[in-house]
Amino acid sequence: MAQTEKRIAAMSLWDGDADRGVRSLAWQDGVISAVGTPQGEADAQYSVIPGLVDTHVHMDSHAGSGSVDWMTWPLITPAEERSLHVVAHARRAAAAGVTTLRDLGGSTVQLAAARALEAGLVPGPRLRVNCPVGMTAGHGDLFTPPHFPHRAPTADSPDECRKLVRQWARSGTDGIKIYTSGGVLSVGDKVGWRNQTTAEIAATVDEAHALGMLVAAHAHNAEGIDLALEFEVDSIEHGTGIEERHWEILIERDIPVAPTLLINDAIAERRFPVSDEAAEKAQAVVAERDANFVGAAAAGVRFVLGTDANGVMIAFGDQLEEMRLMRRSFAWTSERTLRAGTSDAADAIRMGQTTGRLIPGLGADFIVVRGRPWEDIDTLTTENIVAVVARGELVAGTLPD
Repeated sequence: MAQTEKRIAAMSLWDGDADRGVRSLAWQDGVISAVGTPQGEADAQYSVIPGLVDTHVHMDSHAGSGSVDWMTWPLITPAEERSLHVVAHARRAAAAGVTTLRDLGGSTVQLAAARALEAGLVPGPRLRVNCPVGMTAGHGDLFTPPHFPHRAPTADSPDECRKLVRQWARSGTDGIKIYTSGGVLSVGDKVGWRNQTTAEIAATVDEAHALGMLVAAHAHNAEGIDLALEFEVDSIEHGTGIEERHWEILIERDIPVAPTLLINDAIAERRFPVSDEAAEKAQAVVAERDANFVGAAAAGVRFVLGTDANGVMIAFGDQLEEMRLMRRSFAWTSERTLRAGTSDAADAIRMGQTTGRLIPGLGADFIVVRGRPWEDIDTLTTENIVAVVARGELVAGTLPD
């Protein structure tokens, strides 16, 4: 049965591309049905913008109250229980205006939660899942202690890589994640370690693309960026080692980069308990990133919102602070920053025909906020968020009359 059309009669509207002035906004059955002539006087304190799109999160973590060891909790908690925590993180993100998330460390846990959200069993944001293909002793594998018997799958030959891509496809994944460098929080890992051979990377990317899936590449150093570009991945995650020699090809191919600024700052500054090893690696990453990113942004490299939020170091809701940090780090305008967190982020994960803009035919995913964030991103705070609608359903706050 069709739902009754709902409507905001008159409000300042930024549609993901530009300020459209005072408009009405109508939606029905989860889809925007009209953006039109305002009906009555608009309340000057409110505006409406698209919901945010975070292209890089990790949701398989403890979402409850109290303190747990974040590394061991996923190892000792049943998958069925963990999927409920994923949904809790998703709803927390939605309350802060994030109406689409892409998990870049996915498994059957996140896939189950994504299906429940898609089916409307629980009101919440859209969740896309990329599942990993990495090597034994690679960045993804080193989050599990060496002698722990229950491990996420790895792939150690081109044939194993192709098989794992196909297994993830059978499970329903939306995309694949690969690693072309080591990482920061993985235990005993080094950022400069090679992860997989060129033959393994080539097989993974080829198989994923053959099955119509995007490939996101975790890459912290320059050599990792080289590999990611050589094998034509679809996005760069972190991108710390981007050098001037990479700019031309990144811009020519319009490859999105998720800079994950806030989490590396937080680890480097020990804003929460981390090992000496992790803090030292993060400090090196931040120093290299700060030297590389300003020029890359000025040249036109396509940075989009991607936080690495995991509910532990970076909360679901810290996306708002990440965007303010992006504005300062890249010397952007507020409107350029907001575009990186809405329409361009949606385009980056191949969801631009579903969400990210307020135009008829797209999903009814939007935020009602006090202020005009495209003019001053500092007004986009949780305190100023009045209401959030995801898939046409109110998920937080109250819509103004």
